[in-house]
Amino acid sequence: MAEFGYTLMGEQTGPTQLVGDAVRAERAGFDFAVVSDHYNPWLAAQGHSPYAWSVLGAVAYATRRMGLMSFVTCPIRRYHPAVVAQKAATVGLMSQGRFTLGLGAGENLNEHVVGAWPHVSQRHDMLVEAMAIIRSLLAGEQLRFGGEYFDVPEARLWDRPPDGVPIALAASGPDSCELAGEYADAMIAVKPAPELAHLFDAAGGAGKPRYGQVAVCYGADEARCRKLAHEQWRWGGLGWPVMAELPEPRSFEAATATVREEDVAALVPCGPDVDRHVAAVRRFLDAGCTHVALVQVGGDEQEAFLGFAENDLLPALRAET
Repeated sequence: MAEFGYTLMGEQTGPTQLVGDAVRAERAGFDFAVVSDHYNPWLAAQGHSPYAWSVLGAVAYATRRMGLMSFVTCPIRRYHPAVVAQKAATVGLMSQGRFTLGLGAGENLNEHVVGAWPHVSQRHDMLVEAMAIIRSLLAGEQLRFGGEYFDVPEARLWDRPPDGVPIALAASGPDSCELAGEYADAMIAVKPAPELAHLFDAAGGAGKPRYGQVAVCYGADEARCRKLAHEQWRWGGLGWPVMAELPEPRSFEAATATVREEDVAALVPCGPDVDRHVAAVRRFLDAGCTHVALVQVGGDEQEAFLGFAENDLLPALRAET
């Protein structure tokens, strides 16, 4: 049976509310929660970007049942992979084994704050080294590592879950699917494309979880929802090759200046119709995803969405799977 998650979207919500939203999401019946790990919002209109790992620690302590995941953390520039391993191990312990470390090759938007943004081919090579370091440390090894991009003269994790921490890797094409199949315990699909699941399976991912994410804008007034989605989510249709390279929120503003409200509404279901939201999730399930996280657009709209999810959306989704 598929599992359904709630997105703690740091780009649109401050840290204290995120923790409260996580507690409410668990009460509403979500199976897991994912946390975005950004330094900047996509658009200035979103208005937030707290430190994801502080939020994760608080959420791990405040919740009891649902799984947790970073969605996703880039371990090649803003964070050193040895530090990522330590953070993941700590949250794994605090959550009593409910945490999955979601990793990806990152975006210029967040990583350039500490230096130049490498070419995509170099980023994949860096990610391979980072994964080797993280996996070894989470497995409890005393690590000495000397690579082309990272050095770890000597490190071990003193506090870690005895069974380690599962790792999921974001995938958008053949190269990243191959990495996910070989090195990760799960795949995160950046789009509802069946070929990603097939490539993941071929690379060793058969039988492993596959995560997707769907943006929705629930509300009683469809016209208001369409306006909000256009204001805060029009970047969502740019595609990963573009999203990974633009450096600032103002770059995303410029790149989406001609995107119309109806263009966004074609991508993000808006309004109160539960069937429309279920259909958006179904696209990822049909593409082979076993876990789908929902994003409610608009930081101020979370309470209404969580009530809708508890009473209508989650029952409708589970009735279909």
